Amino acid sequence: MNVHLGFSYIGLIFLLMLIIPNIVWSKNRPKDYDKYVKNENKVLLLFERIGEMLVTCFSLLFSDFNISKISSWTFILLMAFIVMTLYEIYWIRYFKSNKTMLDMYTSLFGIPDAGATLPVIAFLLLGIYGKNVFLILATILLGIGHIGIHLHHRKKVK
Repeated sequence: MNVHLGFSYIGLIFLLMLIIPNIVWSKNRPKDYDKYVKNENKVLLLFERIGEMLVTCFSLLFSDFNISKISSWTFILLMAFIVMTLYEIYWIRYFKSNKTMLDMYTSLFGIPDAGATLPVIAFLLLGIYGKNVFLILATILLGIGHIGIHLHHRKKVK
């Protein structure tokens, strides 16, 4: 394992792309959202919270995600950035919608529950690009919790 401690500006960019829409969302929550939150699976919620904390820290604390040279691995970083861009498109579409629970759990270009799956895929790709097992494992933990919670919500909405 060859990881390098140091600030990651790429990690910061990805986190900003993740956090800014979520801040806006906190003022634009869907109708009846609180009704669904109170019934969340506690184990999935624990996985999600630990995953969020670890993904945030690892994204910033390892310089493995910064661009040092252009190589075939750069394609994976490009794919991660495209996935994060799709995540931004998902949010734009949500903010233009009626902001219902069903609007929260829609697919985007065939990607189910885009609001939950896209950032997990992007950070997983970022971990693969950086060859950073810590971010990969943290993202898997986040994905189990975050996607699991969203799937549970979607099932209740439908």
